[in-house]
Amino acid sequence: MAESDAPIIRVRNLSAGYGETVLLERLDFDVHRGEVFVILGGSGSGKSTLLKHMIGLLEPQNGSVIIDGDDIISATGDARRAILRKIGVMYQSGALFGSMTLSENVRLPLEEYTDLSTDEIELIARMKLSLVGLGLFTGHLPAEISGGMQKRAAIARAMALDPMILFLDEPSAGLDPITSAELDALIKRLARNLGVTFVVVTHELPSIFAIADRVIMLDRRRKGIAAEGDPRTLRDTSDDPWVRQFFNREAEPAVAA
Repeated sequence: MAESDAPIIRVRNLSAGYGETVLLERLDFDVHRGEVFVILGGSGSGKSTLLKHMIGLLEPQNGSVIIDGDDIISATGDARRAILRKIGVMYQSGALFGSMTLSENVRLPLEEYTDLSTDEIELIARMKLSLVGLGLFTGHLPAEISGGMQKRAAIARAMALDPMILFLDEPSAGLDPITSAELDALIKRLARNLGVTFVVVTHELPSIFAIADRVIMLDRRRKGIAAEGDPRTLRDTSDDPWVRQFFNREAEPAVAA
């Protein structure tokens, strides 16, 4: 396999949990360059926990997360910082600083990690906000815009350093269906136009079908991956009743008394 064809993320033998509690056991999967890869599953299945391990916020009980050829788990110092420069993260709440304008929020990583001039940083911040449709709101505070716009601003900040990979944690959480659909369209457009790889945690079925090139489905009972592939194919052809149930939004069969 040519280097350019190698997966941009390789997760190998990853086990994770908290204290004595094991949530995920021996996970193995790849994320391909340029795809929108979705991590899904029911409540408590470990979706957000897995994402936190993939971006280096948590250390696993075992295993490795290889990002563009380097293990983020074992890397330290400058090597770890170099890996982190390749990723951007949008947290579920957006995590914008409320006392800063949208432009100031996006400028923050540029001021922290580059030697660019003030004018250059301001220009880049405006460009990133324009990419997500917020070019006219650069001077607004987060409290002055809608929840959907806050999510867009958080994506703009995650893109500030031109990362290879964008991690989004529940981007549609708390949004109405129309705003969610608009955010889905933005993710697809950015993936197509910028060639950025997206890793998205969500359980929203409309978003999954709208944006996902490929998914892994976590199952709390199995502490691992129940299914992997195109979500439409899994919905229509999986031989696992629970997988079909999830994708077709069906309730558990009633148990006779």
